Amino acid sequence: MTTNKEISPEQREVLLKALKARFEKNMNRHEGIEWAKVQEKLEASHEKLWSLHEMESTGGEPDVVDYDNATGEYIFYDCSAESPKGRRSICYDHAALEARKQHKPENSAINMAADMGIEILTEEQYRELQKLGNFDMKTSSWIKTPAEIRKLGGAIFADYRYGQVFVYHNGADSYYGARGFRGSLKV
Repeated sequence: MTTNKEISPEQREVLLKALKARFEKNMNRHEGIEWAKVQEKLEASHEKLWSLHEMESTGGEPDVVDYDNATGEYIFYDCSAESPKGRRSICYDHAALEARKQHKPENSAINMAADMGIEILTEEQYRELQKLGNFDMKTSSWIKTPAEIRKLGGAIFADYRYGQVFVYHNGADSYYGARGFRGSLKV
């Protein structure tokens, strides 16, 4: 990840084109929301565009899923069919990463999300995402773990199988090639 939170004009143009195409292809995710208004917000925030670029470049396929009337912000989630490829094989958080004595993964979900300027999905958000389509039918995604579970060394993840969302637990230091994380961003 870069530390400069700016993208080039060319990257910006490619990103906006991809976001618009995805937005138009998946109108069921954001009924009543107009792309022109979303684009206006995006163009006013270079840092948010950078975060969306990070989401896109790691395979998240971000898309608008809601509008927060209270804050006037559009809400983006990673909407890739499976957990984003560029964010897999990672443990849950930095403490879990540090606790591993050998075969450490390269990073953690919480670290990556913070570096990208996004939030990891909560269980509630993950369940809302699943109402928009079927996601993680072959993979799984870490989700925000309650402090009481994390204090005991665990973390939770979710997937979609047999027409149901399943939420499971694992050691926070575990990592698998088919488990990543999904994020959200308010713009």
